Amino acid sequence: MDELIDAALSVLKHSYAPYSNIHVAAAIKTRSGKVYVGVNIENSSYGLTICAERVALFNAITYGERDFVELAIVTDHEKPIPPCGACRQVLAEFSRDLRILMYSIKSKKLIEATLSELLPQPFKLE
Repeated sequence: MDELIDAALSVLKHSYAPYSNIHVAAAIKTRSGKVYVGVNIENSSYGLTICAERVALFNAITYGERDFVELAIVTDHEKPIPPCGACRQVLAEFSRDLRILMYSIKSKKLIEATLSELLPQPFKLE
């Protein structure tokens, strides 16, 4: 299997999803080849929930990374899950050409897309 999907799978068990019961893990790869992971963390105050994609991205940023090439999102849901709108916008801040792999461990289905396909007109610094 793909290195990033394997990295996300390795932390999926740490997902905290007592409300939706949909567990998600993500792994993001830098241009230099480093991989950072994250899981979704739900909260009873739903607005405080954070997606796995942003956890992985923020983890990488914490360690000084800013240049990303690929993101894998793994779920135990029946279908692969794309990044939500908030995650798409946050990811666009750093990499418009990000390759995204979306994988379901139940159906074994893999969907690939680019961030620019998923979010064609993001807000920009300009």
